[in-house]
Amino acid sequence: MSKVEPLARLEEGMLLVVGSDRCVRVEKALAEKFQPGDGVVFVEATAELLHIPAAEARIAEAAVARAADAFQGMRRVNDTQITRFFEDFASRLEDPAVWAAVLKVNQSDIARARARHRSTTRLEATSPMQKGMVEGLRAWARYASTRGRVLETVDHGAWRAELVGAELGVVAFVFEGRPNVVADATGVLRGGNTVVFRIGGDALETAQAIMTLALRPALVAAGLPEHAVELVASTSHAAAWALFRDRRLGLAVARGSGRAVSTLGELAQAAGVPVSLHGTGGAWLVVGPEVDEARVTQNVFDSLDRKVCNTLNVCCVPRAAAERLVPAFLAGLSRAAERRQTAFKLHVVVGAESFVPAALFGEHVTIDRPDGPQSEVQAEPLAREELGREWEWENSPEVSLVIVDSLEEAVELFNRYSPKFVACLLSDSAEVQDYFAANVDAPFVGDGFTRWVDGQYALNRPELGLSNWERGRLLGRGAILAGDSVFSVRTRVSGTSSGRPQ
Repeated sequence: MSKVEPLARLEEGMLLVVGSDRCVRVEKALAEKFQPGDGVVFVEATAELLHIPAAEARIAEAAVARAADAFQGMRRVNDTQITRFFEDFASRLEDPAVWAAVLKVNQSDIARARARHRSTTRLEATSPMQKGMVEGLRAWARYASTRGRVLETVDHGAWRAELVGAELGVVAFVFEGRPNVVADATGVLRGGNTVVFRIGGDALETAQAIMTLALRPALVAAGLPEHAVELVASTSHAAAWALFRDRRLGLAVARGSGRAVSTLGELAQAAGVPVSLHGTGGAWLVVGPEVDEARVTQNVFDSLDRKVCNTLNVCCVPRAAAERLVPAFLAGLSRAAERRQTAFKLHVVVGAESFVPAALFGEHVTIDRPDGPQSEVQAEPLAREELGREWEWENSPEVSLVIVDSLEEAVELFNRYSPKFVACLLSDSAEVQDYFAANVDAPFVGDGFTRWVDGQYALNRPELGLSNWERGRLLGRGAILAGDSVFSVRTRVSGTSSGRPQ
């Protein structure tokens, strides 16, 4: 048997085996940073070697260890105590003094992010965010736990088998800089699970403030293990990589940019950890030729209130009605920009330019970007192959427009280029809607505005993540991951003590 030894050093040009028939050469920068005890991991999706310093690995490992110990303690906690935790956490967040302290820290996070030319649209702790956190926590207080619930019974006469809901274990989350995820992630406690999460560095101090001022005191007051919710206190991506490689996890959930999520997902899957991934977003709206202009304008407007994953990203307009409907689309886009006191940015797929006013391709407007306002032409041509690109706009609504010859072409474009996420169709025909739903490859299909794709809005459940079908369909659950969908199932039998029936 071959002897396995720790990697003590890396040298520039050194070959490392990364597969049964492949190897990768170590670059100078990695060789210089590597220290004994550090780890390196090859990621197939990005074809890169990741460096995980030992110190970052220890931070993640310690957080998981505390959460794993707390998971054992959760077995001794009853549902009433868990309900009390959610109610107390919500009340503390409502406390004006607590929220004022959180806002003060959040303003510091925002200032640092802006100084680094980072987007702050999801970072700011606002009153609506506070309201959403409180409502979500109180929703979990009302929900019944899956833990211990008999899901199915098979009666064999003399004996019976029951499928019973059970705790899953330690759930890990890696989120972008949204302070509200601190509350959202606790939803898994409803079923007796524990949490380890790593939030984007921009929001780390805000998350720590919420933990210190509201979350941890609520845990203690309700009699839950103090470490049932753990925060990985590191701004390094390496800590997130180490977290997702921990085999003690029951589930790993990643949200953020496509490349980052692909990396995290591959790390977890390589370690044998189940994952829930959502990296690339952007919703598509397909317009039927019979739809009136006012509906088009209103649905475009309603789909562009702010930039999140389910914001309108691509609009497909039929060629036969383009002269009538493109102006309606532009009216909705313009209204959305006016609401935000800015200008819109339009990307027009090559071949559709003639349906858009020529002035837009030459007119310069101010577009808000993370690094400040930029003077840009308002409309630009876009290659058809770029339809899958998600426009991560800061404040100025940004959308792609494509002209199609048929509904079949729109469906084909969606299935080929989109991240297979949100597809909505404006049409008065039930038959056409049925065709669209049957043929479009998306987990979320609607008949109007796109922003309905939200766990709390659609299902009255605070969501922990939304999964697209970019990497394949999900096994046995919906694409909205909520606290009550994080559970396992055990099989329990009774009536077998008298021996096996003949």
